Amino acid sequence: MFPGSNSFTHDIDGIAIHGVTGGNGPPLLLLHGYPQTHVMWHKVAPELSKQYTLVIPDLRGYGASAKPPTDADHTPYSKRAMATDMVGLMTLLGHKRFAVLAHDRGGRVAHRLAVDHPDLVRGMVILDIAPTREMYANTNAAFATAYWHWFWLIQPAPFPETQINADPLFYLRKKLGSWGATTPFAQEAMAAYEAAIQNPETVHAMCEDYRAAASIDIRHDDEGGRVLCPIHVMWGANGVIERCFDCLALWRARADVVTGHNLPGGHYLAEEVPDLVTAETRAFLRDLPA
Repeated sequence: MFPGSNSFTHDIDGIAIHGVTGGNGPPLLLLHGYPQTHVMWHKVAPELSKQYTLVIPDLRGYGASAKPPTDADHTPYSKRAMATDMVGLMTLLGHKRFAVLAHDRGGRVAHRLAVDHPDLVRGMVILDIAPTREMYANTNAAFATAYWHWFWLIQPAPFPETQINADPLFYLRKKLGSWGATTPFAQEAMAAYEAAIQNPETVHAMCEDYRAAASIDIRHDDEGGRVLCPIHVMWGANGVIERCFDCLALWRARADVVTGHNLPGGHYLAEEVPDLVTAETRAFLRDLPA
């Protein structure tokens, strides 16, 4: 799904990270969301690869990347651990400073990456999230109803895992459909998402991602630290972020330079309105300082 790109699997401190890389120009790291894989970027990668060297991995726990054992604090699935994987990957590939385009869970990894490694990140484009800590702190009935999975997936194992594994394809289609119609998903992309979620190790790892978000990630956020690089945020005009949060205000509580607006779509903007995402990303990156 990524013509001209090269597939890779690299060992990053004992964690196998799989993905693709290709293109020409300054490095741009693309981070996917839940319950997807790196394949979600297939509609924006062809155009962005004309100007940027793209690195498009599966996050740990997702796709073909490693699913390490967890611990009582969910540390292996903290966004800090996932961000450390990305630092190791980009360093291995020779990219000392780079920009990030990230969606959903990938945006949370990007947030931690920028806070923990400010010297590495030139700027970030974030799709359809507000910061984790602020979303939990501002939970209301409308948000909890729409984002039911946030509160279900964090339940102790093996409760959500057992239910998902009973019919993983039903669950996947329900989850994707609850954030918008499934029509934006190409058949080949859906096949990749379906293959991934039929692996019980992946299901457990994704639950651990959410358990970490509700515990150790919040502790890390509460330690302080601001995003110093510029951020451009886009969210769906028809989505939950638009209805339940002041997205720019919440990001400005965490970052110094924030721009952004909604786009005509739902949650899966890179697959719903890829041309707009591509154009906005190019414009933002073009104006970044070196």
